[in-house]
Amino acid sequence: MSAVSLFRRASAPKKALAGAVLAAATAGTLMAAAPSQAATGGSSSAQAIAKKMISDSAQYQCFSNIVDHESDWNVNATNASSGAYGLVQALPGNKMASAGSDWKTNPATQIEWGLDYMKDRYGSPCGAWGFWQANGWY
Repeated sequence: MSAVSLFRRASAPKKALAGAVLAAATAGTLMAAAPSQAATGGSSSAQAIAKKMISDSAQYQCFSNIVDHESDWNVNATNASSGAYGLVQALPGNKMASAGSDWKTNPATQIEWGLDYMKDRYGSPCGAWGFWQANGWY
């Protein structure tokens, strides 16, 4: 797990957030919807893009498992110690430029590069996930 995702999970646990939302809803508090993350490359947008790019649901789940652990779907995630960057934590991050000049901010470009990397090195996202489970990295 990258330091970025470890910090993020420690500082904003999803269960705590869900509990707060449920408590607010139960108390009758009106909550405004959050602005769309599509323009900023948010996690829900990146996940939707990945689902469109990966038609096999098992391969999508393996890809998603890796991205959950590596960057928590943060397109700008940076590992402070290694410099790995993006959804798939490319090292160095500028390797993703081979998939597009917008590699720093475009989740589709990062996903495309990550899928190519996983296919070339491990045969598939599920091959990469199997390696990740055995080693804690891929």
